[in-house]
Amino acid sequence: MTQPTETDTIWVTQEAYARLQQELEHLKGDVRADITAKIAAARDEGDLKENGGYHAAREEQGKTEARIRQLEDMLRRAEVGDKPADDGLVEAGMIVTIRFKGDTDTEQFLLGSRELLSMDSSVDIDVYSPTSPLGVAILGKKQGDEATYEAPNGKNITVEVVDAKPF
Repeated sequence: MTQPTETDTIWVTQEAYARLQQELEHLKGDVRADITAKIAAARDEGDLKENGGYHAAREEQGKTEARIRQLEDMLRRAEVGDKPADDGLVEAGMIVTIRFKGDTDTEQFLLGSRELLSMDSSVDIDVYSPTSPLGVAILGKKQGDEATYEAPNGKNITVEVVDAKPF
């Protein structure tokens, strides 16, 4: 699975986009204010070197600011789309089942972004980016189609699309 780069587009549904925006607003508003109050209260206690509350609040602040930056980046790169049609055509937002050439086993994954999974924490499935070599190769394919892509080790790998259903 490839790691996303700064320029990768993240495909999300309108629902997921709204949820990410809501989380960002909550972190920038209530959560930031709460952490600032905790830091101020801990400072008023005196010596900061051995003040566990102060250090815990600063650590929480760092994690919150990192999540804010992550959300801002995701929202900036997001491509909002409708839930894909259940027509068997491979596109972002689909659960895709493939079979590697010469193998009888199948592999299933979500073609999209991890943010789609956070809407349903009970789902445990691998996620492949539509911009990954495999993602690019199978986009637009349908059941029974084969596609070949170059793996990171330089080998060409052929897969058959077994199924594609909306997430």
